[in-house]
Amino acid sequence: MSAVRTENNSITADRRKLKIVVVGHVDHGKSTLIGRIFFDTDSMPEGKIEAIRKASEAEGMPFEYAFLLDALLEEQEQNITIDTTQIPFRTAKREYVIIDAPGHKEFLKNMITGAASADAAVLLIAASEGVREQSRRHGYLLKLLGVRQVVVAVNKMDLVGYDEATFRRVVAEYREFLEKIGLAAERFVPISAREGDNIAARATETMPWYDGPTMLETLDAFDSSVDADDLPLRLPIQDVYRFDARRILVGRIETGVLRVGDSLVFQPGDRRSTVAQFERWHGPDRDFAVAGESVALTLTEQIFAERGQIATTARAGMPPRTGMGFSASLFWMGPGDLSVGERVRLKLATQEVTARVARVERLLDASTLETQEVRSHLARNDVAEVLIETERPIAFDLHDEVPTLGRFVLVHQRRVAGGGIITGVRTDDAARTASTPGSSSARNLVAVDSRVTFEERARRNGHRGGVLWLTGLSGSGKSTIAATVHRALFDAGWQVTLLDGDNLRHGLCADLGFSPEDRAENIRRAAQVARLFAESGLVVLTALISPYRSDRAAARDVLQQGGIDFFEVFVDAPLEVCEERDPKGLYRRARAGEIREFTGISSPYEPPVAPDIVLPTARQSVEESARALIDEIESQLRFQK
Repeated sequence: MSAVRTENNSITADRRKLKIVVVGHVDHGKSTLIGRIFFDTDSMPEGKIEAIRKASEAEGMPFEYAFLLDALLEEQEQNITIDTTQIPFRTAKREYVIIDAPGHKEFLKNMITGAASADAAVLLIAASEGVREQSRRHGYLLKLLGVRQVVVAVNKMDLVGYDEATFRRVVAEYREFLEKIGLAAERFVPISAREGDNIAARATETMPWYDGPTMLETLDAFDSSVDADDLPLRLPIQDVYRFDARRILVGRIETGVLRVGDSLVFQPGDRRSTVAQFERWHGPDRDFAVAGESVALTLTEQIFAERGQIATTARAGMPPRTGMGFSASLFWMGPGDLSVGERVRLKLATQEVTARVARVERLLDASTLETQEVRSHLARNDVAEVLIETERPIAFDLHDEVPTLGRFVLVHQRRVAGGGIITGVRTDDAARTASTPGSSSARNLVAVDSRVTFEERARRNGHRGGVLWLTGLSGSGKSTIAATVHRALFDAGWQVTLLDGDNLRHGLCADLGFSPEDRAENIRRAAQVARLFAESGLVVLTALISPYRSDRAAARDVLQQGGIDFFEVFVDAPLEVCEERDPKGLYRRARAGEIREFTGISSPYEPPVAPDIVLPTARQSVEESARALIDEIESQLRFQK
């Protein structure tokens, strides 16, 4: 046992709770089983059982053990500090947590996120109904999500007269199915959740033919989860907060141990810095944190890190992969089909990117395990081996190596519609070089890598390349501030250039108008040019109105695909202030109807929701705004040897 674990028994004990998920057909008795477990382990709050009995009598209803689970869930929903999907209980041996408790309307969807973190599963089959199609799907999904410890509870034995032959038929049929998918059940246990048979005590009277362990004895025999402290550090960044001059990074350590003084690498992007200190508002004052803890920390060098990046220690022997795609086993559960090439949102830890299924390698029926003919879409309940491509680089692990970063979900039409595990890295270059899905000409282009690295350019220039994207209304001061900063950085020896919106429209974008589509193309071209300059080591000051949030987000994606630092700078001046300044007379002409689709008058401006830098030019001078921007640039981009 490591020194960290010895010094933090309370943290370790909490993380050593065995996390189990109970799955099964909707009518096979999940709620009753869980309620019975609570009852038999005396895990209910004092007086709760008697209160439920009296309430049932008052309503003229027979007491049901499922009511115990309903009562716990109702009680937890009134306390926002408790995760309503985690229900604790304990045996004499150890503590447990039931995750993703039954009763949810769309349990399969919840399994994608709930069962993904389970150490073990109880798979329930009613003896009175036998193996159902959903029983097979649940088994396959557990296999897909990497849950390897499974006990099959054959429930409702009282409804079949505790018949041994019925139990043996269910065991034979389901064991054969599990063997086909490579998932072995630790034990098949005949139970009656309602009567309490073989839950905590052996049913020697009703089922004398069964001499195996009870349900609770089987759970107690399961191995504890792999100690997450012993895996490489994975800290997904949840958010970044600014306090005074400090940037505080927050997130939950999924695996590994983090210490003050550790050298960190943030992926994607390969940004590096060192942990300066932990920011703690409560709890023990320690210079380290372990898996399962949420932390807030500051860095010695204020690099640009953001939500979604994954921090790992520079000394880690198994860094996460980074790339724009991977091979995966995918379970599709959407109400509609998913076409190959159709865009979805992929969520992996705190990362969220646009993605698509680029190719279906193999298609299976989750119930029969028959290989199906590969087609150009996935239908509900399809299981497939696929190639997934993302529109910008992400950090990930293979599920067999670091499970936490080897699982993902897909969001389709704003609903969790699929999920699975990462099985391999992408080996083909076709997707990497394709700039537009479906474009045959793009797929035939191969990117040429420079022989000069970012590190070499930064070392020679004394700073990294990056893009400062100034956005704001006409007259807010974007161009003036950008020109002032350009001059000051150049005089200080920086490699810097300026891309002004008006200048681009005189040349590269002269063919574009001001419709939303043309504005989007204008931003796309500007972002691509900015990327080329930044990849060459320049600091790029880009001054464009860029009125739509989606276009600015697309520009960010373009830059981050190349690992370029991108800073959205909101040059904040109210419309009335900009109109009063009106340095080019444009607002007056727009009010007169001489200029159509003018931002702020006849065309909308969507201010940034969470800009990286805000310059309030209505109350500070050009010089003050320029100085503030220069300070940020020096803080974020100066090269630290």
